[in-house]
Amino acid sequence: MPVLNVPSAVGPLTLVEQDGALVRLGWGDTPDDLPGGSPTPLLAEAARQLAAYFDRKLTDFDLPLGPPGSDYQKRVWQTMNEIPYGETWTYGELASRADTVPRAVGGACGANPIPVILPCHRVVAANGGAGGYSGKGGLRTKSVLLDIENRTARLL
Repeated sequence: MPVLNVPSAVGPLTLVEQDGALVRLGWGDTPDDLPGGSPTPLLAEAARQLAAYFDRKLTDFDLPLGPPGSDYQKRVWQTMNEIPYGETWTYGELASRADTVPRAVGGACGANPIPVILPCHRVVAANGGAGGYSGKGGLRTKSVLLDIENRTARLL
């Protein structure tokens, strides 16, 4: 599988491609395995879009995604991907739109293999708190991502 590590405002990120789709965005935990360090066209485009996102010049990713997971998880992730840039939904709102329950949505968010691009950081608790975030750096990372999207609420 082609892999590319890229810098970001939340630390190094690892992009993984399989069968022409992005399947994973990790937290800089996988060494590059491409000969000569040349990224595939998809990984280069994903890196370009991530850089534009972190520079606040991109609000919607346009990449082929193939996150591995159960049908249930994929339904939640697809619904989560409908949360507009700069907005948040509660776990309950996401659950309602995905025709499920909030606790199960939390599990699907925590299992999201393509964070940032599939915006689990936009899902918050009903009381306005951050809820959780399973990415490296936890709630600090979630706060940075929401701040990038011009959210002013403090989550920490």
